[in-house]
Amino acid sequence: MPLPRFAVVDLETSGFSVRRHRILQVGIVVIEADGCVLDEWSTLVKLRWPLQRVGPTDVHGITRRMLAHAPRIDDVLAEVGQRLDGAVFTAHNAEFDAAFLVRAARRRSGLDLGPRLCTLRMSRRLDPDRLVSHRLSDVCERYGIVIERPHDALADAAATAAILPHLIAAHGITDDAELVPFFDRS
Repeated sequence: MPLPRFAVVDLETSGFSVRRHRILQVGIVVIEADGCVLDEWSTLVKLRWPLQRVGPTDVHGITRRMLAHAPRIDDVLAEVGQRLDGAVFTAHNAEFDAAFLVRAARRRSGLDLGPRLCTLRMSRRLDPDRLVSHRLSDVCERYGIVIERPHDALADAAATAAILPHLIAAHGITDDAELVPFFDRS
């Protein structure tokens, strides 16, 4: 079968622990396999408690004040589900982003992410001896892609969407069955 559409997702969170930290921002860029952008969407996410920590503001730039009038996680998850419909969930380190979404959805909605394509895994497979870094910024640099606002969910999703066609081409992927080795297994 031909390659599907991809919903490239990035999250900004209050920290790295799925159990203790929360989603602060979601960005999604839906693309065709050739990189043609079909849709872009981003939102901040309201914290459940006003004094909840937002984590490293110096990294992501998100403050509690910015989140005060953002939509609640239930509404965000409903929108995420609609935007993922018919597309392959894709992220740079898909395990991380998926874990936060699954945890948030577990108590509230039946969000189904389906198979999760990981561009980090795709990049690492091109470098089995791990001779280079596979951080998103470094992969982007290798392919000549500029991240406009690092650690902004939509900008990082757009950067990941831009590297995906390069990774697909580097692996010689021409149909959806060839994507399976790059799916996150968690």
